[in-house]
Amino acid sequence: MSARTWPGRVGRVVTGAAVLLLTAGVVLGADRLPTAALVDGAPAVVEVAPPRSTLVCAGPLILPDDTGAGDSAFDPTPVEPVARVDALTAAGARGGAAAGALTDLGTGDVARELTPDGAAAVAGVPDPRAPLVVRAEPVDGRSARVAAVTSSVVTEGDLRGLSAATCQRPGVDLWLVGGSTALESSASLVLTNPGTTPSDVDVELWGPSGRVELAGGARQVVAPGSERVLVLPAVAAEQRRVVVHVVASGGSVTAHLQESRLAGFTPAGTDLVVPGHVPSTRQVVAGVSVLASAVGEESQAVLRVLAPGTEPASVRLTMLGPDGVAPLPGTDALELAPGEVTDVPLGGLPAGAYTAVVDADVPVVAAATTTRPGLPGELDDTPVLERAWSASSVPGVGGLAALPEGVAATTVVAAVAEGDDPAVGRPVEAVLRAFDADGGVLGEQDVTLAPGRSVAVPAAAGTTGVELVVDAEEDPDVRVAWGVVLEVGRPDGTLLSVLLPAADAPTGSQVRVRAGTRLGLG
Repeated sequence: MSARTWPGRVGRVVTGAAVLLLTAGVVLGADRLPTAALVDGAPAVVEVAPPRSTLVCAGPLILPDDTGAGDSAFDPTPVEPVARVDALTAAGARGGAAAGALTDLGTGDVARELTPDGAAAVAGVPDPRAPLVVRAEPVDGRSARVAAVTSSVVTEGDLRGLSAATCQRPGVDLWLVGGSTALESSASLVLTNPGTTPSDVDVELWGPSGRVELAGGARQVVAPGSERVLVLPAVAAEQRRVVVHVVASGGSVTAHLQESRLAGFTPAGTDLVVPGHVPSTRQVVAGVSVLASAVGEESQAVLRVLAPGTEPASVRLTMLGPDGVAPLPGTDALELAPGEVTDVPLGGLPAGAYTAVVDADVPVVAAATTTRPGLPGELDDTPVLERAWSASSVPGVGGLAALPEGVAATTVVAAVAEGDDPAVGRPVEAVLRAFDADGGVLGEQDVTLAPGRSVAVPAAAGTTGVELVVDAEEDPDVRVAWGVVLEVGRPDGTLLSVLLPAADAPTGSQVRVRAGTRLGLG
C-alpha cells in the first residue's frame, strides 16, 4: 500500500438565516438567492455554476518482486518503464480552451500548467513519480472540455507492453471487467482518492464460478490524497476470469487494475483495466482491433461478460465491423448463468476494427481483450504476446481524447442505433479534429457514420489529442461509440493499448428554490 497526503481545505459557511440547498454537491447560501424568492415566497430559478473538472491519472506501474536478483537472465524488470502523462483542454461550443494544471496527488505541487493558446491547451509530464491530478476551470459558464492519458512503455521483462489509460473522473460506483488471478497472472487493484475526506471502499469480485469472498475482508479505507493497492491474487486466488466492483462512500475515488501475464518465462501482455459502463441491458465496447484468427487460438480476441444479479441472462452479441455486421456463429443466443464470469471467443472474425454491442434481457457488464503475437522469447520457444483491454462506454454525441507522445493512434468510430437492432438507422455526420503539440488544429476530417459499421481513422504524426463532434440533430435515435487504438512497433512484435474518450463533466444547471418559513434543517 502507498499513502500520500494531498493538502486541501474545506470551507463551511453558516448564517443565522440561511437557506441550504444541496444539489449535485453544490451548497448555496441565502445571499445567492433571488430577492423575489425571499420576499413573496414564489419559486425562483437559480443558476448553479458548473464545477471545476477533475481527472485522476494512474501512477507509475507497480513493478514485480525482484525474484531474480543477482541473475540478469531472470530479472523481471531488465529495463525501466518509459512513462508519461499528457493532457489537453479544447474549446467548446462557446468560449475557448480552459486553463488548468497537472498536480502531484501526494504533495499538491504543480507539475505543468495548461495554458490556453489557440484551439487547445496542451501539456505533458515525462516520467511522473506519483499519480497526477488534472484540474481545469469552467469557461464562460460551461464545464471545461478536458482529457488526459497516462502511458508506460516497457520493451523487455515481465511487464513488456504498452499500458495506457484515459485519466478518470472520480466516482462512487465503478465496474472493472478484465484481469485474472490464475497462476502466471498478476492483477493489482489500485484505488485513488483525490479528495479531502477519507473514502470507505467496498470491493466485490466475481470469477468463473460466481462471487468470491475476499480473504481479509472487502472493506478498504483510502485516505485523502492517497492511493491504496490491493493485490488480488492474495485475496482471491486462482480466478481465471475476473470482474471487480468498487463502491465508495465518504468520498469519490478512481480505480484501475494493473494486469500482466506470463507464459512460462515469456511475457504474455500487460495493460491497465479501467471502469466501464455500469450494469445495463446494453453494453457497447468500441476499439476492438483484431487480427485474423481461428476459434481456439491463443491470440484470438475475447469478449468478457457477467450478469451480476440473481437472474440468468439471454445475450445477443452484434459485431459492427468495417463492412457492416460481421457474422459470428453461436453469438446470437448466448445463455449466461447468474454471477459467473464468461469469456466469449471472437476467433474467426476477419482482421479489422470492430465495435461490440451486447444486448441482454437483464443487466450485464462487458469488456473485450485483443492481442498481438510477437517473436519467441530468449528463454524458450514461446512467442511473446501483447494484450489490451477495451472497456464499455455509453454512446453519445462526441468527446475528447488525449494521446500519448510518440505512439501511433487510430480512432475507431461506430454509429449505434438505440432500437432492438443497433445496425438500423439513418447515417450521422461527424467531424474528427486533431490537435498538435502547440494546441493548434492539425487537421479535420468529415466522417459519415452509417449504423452497423465501424470506421477506423489513423491519426497524423504529432497528434496530441482528437475531438469527435457529431451532428446530434440528424437522428436522435443514433449515437456514436468510439475509442482509440494505440500501437508501438517493436522488433519482437507490436505493443498495444486501447483508450476510451474522456467523459464530459457535469454542466451548470438550474434549480427552483422557495423561501422557507422556519429556521434550521429540521
